Amino acid sequence: MPSFAQAPAPATSQPAQNATPPAVPIAPPGGAPRSFADLTSRLSPAVVNVSTTQKVEVGKMRGGAPGSPLEELFRRFQEQQGDGGAPVTREATSLGSGFIIDPTGYIVTNNHVISAGEGRGAPVDTITVTLSDRREYKAKLIGRDTLTDMALLKIDAKDLPFVKFGNSQNVRVGDWAIAIGNPFGLGGTVTAGIVSALHRNIGSGQYDRYIQTDASINQGNSGGPLFDLEGNVIGINTAIFSPTGGNVGLGFSIPAELAYPVIQQLRATGTVKRGYLGVGIQPLTTDIAAGLGLPKDKGEIVASVEPMGPAARAGIRQGDVVVRINNSDVTYDNTLSYIVANTPVGTTVPIEVIREGQRKTLNATVAQRPAESVVQARAGITPDGDEDTADATKDAEAAKASLGITLQPLTAQLRQQLRIPETTRGVVIAGINPGSDAASNGLQRGDVILQINQRPTTTPAEAAAAVDAAKKAGRDTVLMLVQRGSMPPTYRGVKLNSAK
Repeated sequence: MPSFAQAPAPATSQPAQNATPPAVPIAPPGGAPRSFADLTSRLSPAVVNVSTTQKVEVGKMRGGAPGSPLEELFRRFQEQQGDGGAPVTREATSLGSGFIIDPTGYIVTNNHVISAGEGRGAPVDTITVTLSDRREYKAKLIGRDTLTDMALLKIDAKDLPFVKFGNSQNVRVGDWAIAIGNPFGLGGTVTAGIVSALHRNIGSGQYDRYIQTDASINQGNSGGPLFDLEGNVIGINTAIFSPTGGNVGLGFSIPAELAYPVIQQLRATGTVKRGYLGVGIQPLTTDIAAGLGLPKDKGEIVASVEPMGPAARAGIRQGDVVVRINNSDVTYDNTLSYIVANTPVGTTVPIEVIREGQRKTLNATVAQRPAESVVQARAGITPDGDEDTADATKDAEAAKASLGITLQPLTAQLRQQLRIPETTRGVVIAGINPGSDAASNGLQRGDVILQINQRPTTTPAEAAAAVDAAKKAGRDTVLMLVQRGSMPPTYRGVKLNSAK
């Protein structure tokens, strides 16, 4: 882009008569362009409307509680109408956007756009792509990735207008961005704004790394492109934050750095391969960090380790804090899941962890992430503990005074009542003070405390000893590993009650 500057002032102290005024730029370098019209006319033909149809069974017409006279009345009414209460189907539709990335008809969109609103991954009957010149094509689904909410389609056409992915890693907060799509099914619509934030985590999945923009994005924009001023795709518009369903200046786009490798794999094989370590992790929040005596937001804590998985074979343990992997710091913006997912399968990487205050470097070989059903089935790993005996009443009172909770041993009867797996070892919360920090952290009666400050707590005595050790170390917060029923354990940082 050429730079502009005002012409220098005349050397004479008196202004020249009828002199041409100094040149003033239309916009300062890097500032607002005079118009987006030329860019829009070039890019819009490559942005398409994506619609789907699907026949969905909505079930039998019902009324009243089961077995009630009102339900019987509804049943007789249906029989009189001749349908006998047969299942009813309706045609569900979904509308969204997409963009052509190849002149032979490859189109990128969101996975949820082609799932007809019946849940991600639900099949659809037809996918229709409508170009800006109103030509319509039936599209074939090449592949989808539910974890990043992306899908790749193909239409039978050639010599189509197309756009290219750019480098979203060069995008800065404050840069201009243009969104093109089909909000509310209105057809091609262009909005402009700036990049409001980068690497935004909105809690929608483990690979959250969105570009946030204030360019207006509404329902129907999903799957459409977010462009920079050079016309490169820097993001795929996929989510909005809105209490009303309309734009409030918070739109989120999957960055090109994440989208492009996924699309390339979908095009080549129809599936996506990701790196996998076999660990369950949690952010190192303020309370958890306080319980460990570590700085917050620096690393992530290992909540579970899959037996015989890559992490376990490398020596990673539950309670380790991973601070660095493959020469990249683990932070809130650069999560362990993101780094590992984008590491080639089979790569051996150094992993730096903090264990009991000491830094260790371990080497792990990244495996291929299995199907999500397999990953979920492997969750819920719990540690073993050692049995010990002590004065239960005294220790229970100590825990109540320090933590605001009453503890009791995990007996066979309690294990059965609470549906706790046989492999779980810990102490049960029998009561909790509603005003305690433990209650504020969501702990409940029936929860099982597996560890306190990474020490097994199979008896109230062990729990009391762990709390006492934390006090002697000058800490006002303890780190608890807590399990509820058969759910995977999670860490909680719980503040100790002040001494009175």
